[in-house]
Amino acid sequence: MLTGSQDQVFTRSRSVVSRVVGGETLIVPVRGKVGDLASIYSFNGTGSLIWQLLDTPHTLAELIDAVEHEYAVAPEKAQNDVKQFLNDMLSVELVAVRPVAADKCEIAGIDMSATDSNQQTMLETSATN
Repeated sequence: MLTGSQDQVFTRSRSVVSRVVGGETLIVPVRGKVGDLASIYSFNGTGSLIWQLLDTPHTLAELIDAVEHEYAVAPEKAQNDVKQFLNDMLSVELVAVRPVAADKCEIAGIDMSATDSNQQTMLETSATN
């Protein structure tokens, strides 16, 4: 169930394989390094759009906005469809969710380590001069 979804980002689970076959998106969960062929999922157009977007982390609002604009539907309809899809996918572990702050910290951590490295080099250079 979605809770606090404004502070969360959603992305595909890493334990799935997906392919588009005949215009349909097919998802096969991978369990123990083997495809679980008893649990193949297929998505309609809306599900395929959301699944494609989930290749990178997106907030609930971003997903709703994309569905609303792609299919020219009312915001309430887009919201209901996206929430239903995410709840269904979360229940079978095809979608992962994490706090938005985790994404920002990872990015800040990368930037910060590069900055720290540059500052250390500058300090070492200053100390030797």
